[in-house]
Amino acid sequence: MGPHPAVAAIRLAVRRVLHDVLTDLTDRPAGHSPTPSGGTPVAAAATLPLVLVACSGGADSMALASALAFEAPKLGIRAGGITVDHGLQAGSDLRAAEVVTRMTALRLDPVESVAVRVGRDGGPEAAARDARYAALDEAADRLGAAAVLLGHTRDDQAETVLLGLARGSGIRSLSGMAEVSGGPGRSHRYRRPFLQIDRQTARKACMVQSLPVWDDPHNIDPAYTRSRLRHEGLPALEKALGKGVVEALARTAQLSRDDADALDSWAADAEAGVRDEDGKLECAKLYALPPAVRRRVLRRAVVAAGSPAGSLFARHIEEVDRLITGWRGQGAINLPGRVEAQRQGGRLVIRQG
Repeated sequence: MGPHPAVAAIRLAVRRVLHDVLTDLTDRPAGHSPTPSGGTPVAAAATLPLVLVACSGGADSMALASALAFEAPKLGIRAGGITVDHGLQAGSDLRAAEVVTRMTALRLDPVESVAVRVGRDGGPEAAARDARYAALDEAADRLGAAAVLLGHTRDDQAETVLLGLARGSGIRSLSGMAEVSGGPGRSHRYRRPFLQIDRQTARKACMVQSLPVWDDPHNIDPAYTRSRLRHEGLPALEKALGKGVVEALARTAQLSRDDADALDSWAADAEAGVRDEDGKLECAKLYALPPAVRRRVLRRAVVAAGSPAGSLFARHIEEVDRLITGWRGQGAINLPGRVEAQRQGGRLVIRQG
């Protein structure tokens, strides 16, 4: 008799991602395999590639940790785990220690708890996310991990799409979370095996395996936007529109991502053609571009000038775009990160000031 269907589903999702990780390692040019921060190649530090799971102790990440522990050894992969202590609740250090114990019981190795200090930029949720990813990046670099698995589910994806819709940030925000993502030089670091699996399946997998889980009280705290959306917004949509809203939103994310990727590629190719010999953006050539492409070129330029991508919204780019399409002699546009955009002599000048 095989495993419970929920367990089988999560193991299959993880197995597919681990195969992708191995394929990426095989295809990577010589000298580009992950190395610990000390500079020692992984092959010298250990004979097998390392994949980490980011585990909060909740049902999603515990299901992911158990599936990784089961599948990784069969593929010749070492499986480890990282839990991040955000320090936002009393006893968070004890909770993190519990999660370390649970991951160790699953025979993950190495296993670490990393404490972070959460700032205030962008609000509490964004600040916690930034601190968490910084800690995961540091741990992955230090340990030479080939990938870090994240437990985001289809439900999380649906919530992300609705949050993007509410911000009015355009098609990229509607594309939700990518199955594979990462920063410069680490574009394939983060993997999300569960984006096609619902939250209930992950919880069921934990229950049938008798895995203890922790329900973060922040997930039901109405002070947090995502919590309100999860417990009030999505149920209201399902009541009004019927079941299947979550699945439809997840499909929307994938379709939007395909479109956004195509437009981003177009913008990257178009950018060189709208700059003069000194590298300045020419307003007349920008005006000739389709609006969706032009705004992407502008956004790329603003981010390159030092504006944080996470703080840059559609309304900011629309203001800059009006310097091209609705020029009335207006002054400089102030943007996040102390960046200014100004039209001067038919050129668009974007710089930190």
